Amino acid sequence: MDKIKLKLPVIVEGKYDKAHLSSVVDAVIIPTSGFGVFKNEEKRTLIRTLGQNGIIMLCDSDGGGRIIRSRLRGMLDGIRVYDLYTPQIEGKERRKTSRSAEGYLGVEGVSAEVLYGIFERFAAAHPEAVESSSASSEAGARTPVTPTLLYELGMSGGCGSAERRDALCVRLGLPRGMSAKALCEALSMISSAEEVVGILEEK
Repeated sequence: MDKIKLKLPVIVEGKYDKAHLSSVVDAVIIPTSGFGVFKNEEKRTLIRTLGQNGIIMLCDSDGGGRIIRSRLRGMLDGIRVYDLYTPQIEGKERRKTSRSAEGYLGVEGVSAEVLYGIFERFAAAHPEAVESSSASSEAGARTPVTPTLLYELGMSGGCGSAERRDALCVRLGLPRGMSAKALCEALSMISSAEEVVGILEEK
């Protein structure tokens, strides 16, 4: 597989995440060193400087990843953030002696094929963020996913909406337990209204 060339920098949590992702994308990849970024003024300045035109965030799909993602979003106020997610795959990274607290693989643990799929969908949905050779020529015709669409599909504001969101997340390789707002933002990164409706119509 050819690397996907990105115009925007990518934030990951650690150096092993960076090493693994660098085999999939051609981009500036910035590791946060976990929560260390919040004590490192130079790195925070670097992230804001490199991310002036937007930044891609790929954190682990666990509690720690959600906290880092949320705090970084606050730090990047005024900068467009593209949130991407790894699927919740149970397992343990090879270099570690035990699983994470929630038992899911982090960015360094999922396969290169999974990562490629995440960024390939992102490239199709957001050609402005990648080199033209990686983007889908049909991306301009896509209808964005909106909160209204999720409400109409029964994924927000009603009984059973959380379960419906989880079912869609499993099918799309997104982490379960996402709020309607987070799911809407994630879907806008990787999919379209037509694709979401099509998936739900599949038997």
